[in-house]
Amino acid sequence: MTLDQAVHGQAPPDVSAGTPARAEPCPSPELSRVIPVSGRRRSVPRWLRRAVGPVVLLVLWQVLSSTGVLPAGMLASPGTIAATGGGLIADGTLPSAMLVSLQRVAVGLLLGGVAGVALALASGLSRLGEDVIDATVQMLRSIPWVGVIPLFIIWLGIGEAPKIALIALGVAFHLYLNVYAGIRGVDARLVEAGTSLGLSRRGLIRHVVLPGALPGAMTGLRYALATAWLALVFGEQVNADDGLGFLMNQAREFFRTDVIVVCLAVYAILGLIADLLVRTLERLLLQWRPTFTGQ
Repeated sequence: MTLDQAVHGQAPPDVSAGTPARAEPCPSPELSRVIPVSGRRRSVPRWLRRAVGPVVLLVLWQVLSSTGVLPAGMLASPGTIAATGGGLIADGTLPSAMLVSLQRVAVGLLLGGVAGVALALASGLSRLGEDVIDATVQMLRSIPWVGVIPLFIIWLGIGEAPKIALIALGVAFHLYLNVYAGIRGVDARLVEAGTSLGLSRRGLIRHVVLPGALPGAMTGLRYALATAWLALVFGEQVNADDGLGFLMNQAREFFRTDVIVVCLAVYAILGLIADLLVRTLERLLLQWRPTFTGQ
């Protein structure tokens, strides 16, 4: 009986003999993401639905180029770009440039990763290290890393060194921030539990702190890889005589928009492959997490 029924002397309705009233179910947003709305949508593979947008964009692009609405001098058609890419692959120009660019990214990622993780460990695991390192890193990361290219050229010349240093600089900051935040974000209750079990400081770092910081490190690695490709684009504009950036510079001189788009597409594909590798690494290293959703 409700308060209003008690005040007016009304008895609650008797529903024991009739059909029980049923409330309309309210679908939750979580269920709506899992349960398909209709059989037709369920029958269409998700990858096919996700491919509709890019395919429509390519078709529209080709139609605009074929009808002359989009001049070839402004942007080449998808067919021309595909033919150009095939030609660059056939004569070995594109594979050679990709190999050089990959080597630069790998060396820069290694150097920047080691520096960023080492600084994060020193700053995150020690109060003294935080006081000495963190303020300096936070100050330096506020400087646009692309703006230090002139200094790198003066200090390191115009060879490979400034290109690799630029990549390493961009990578180091991302890894430092995420690894440092991961270390400082470890649940204090886990540390207390490890202490109560008799773990030493080294044992706490090995079995509690570092595993707890691993998700942040994986996030930092993904950001670092994206920054590495971006830094490569800028670095290869500095007096490069090979690599994808060199091809783009040559294409710019001759207004070859097809070659430029091919190089940009290669940058994008390499970035996607790198992200896929990091996702695979996450599946292998983070299966212990209760909220792991990599499968």
